[in-house]
Amino acid sequence: MKITIWHNPRCTKSREAVNIVEADKCESEVVKYLDETLTMETMKNMLKILGFKSPREWMRTTEAVYKELDLKNVTDEEALIEAMIQNPQLIQRPVLIKGDKAIIGRPASAITDFLN
Repeated sequence: MKITIWHNPRCTKSREAVNIVEADKCESEVVKYLDETLTMETMKNMLKILGFKSPREWMRTTEAVYKELDLKNVTDEEALIEAMIQNPQLIQRPVLIKGDKAIIGRPASAITDFLN
């Protein structure tokens, strides 16, 4: 089955995920999500298949933009998703998608388990 990876080439963990998938000889598609135009529909669907109840579970809360936008005080779920769309560096990575399932590829052992 094809694996899709939401990838940030500057991220060590993301590069590691791509290497693991390639070493496993899985058919894959790499999506450089920082360069893509993400939509509300795409993000809501991804939240669902990741199994997250809130977008905050998928956010990098240590990013400077998180603090600049004062997102810790935002309670509107759609506003949080919109912040992630406008600032994709807020998205936890890498994301690996296989069919109707997805994971955040941390730690690396989670990727190996996901591929099998």
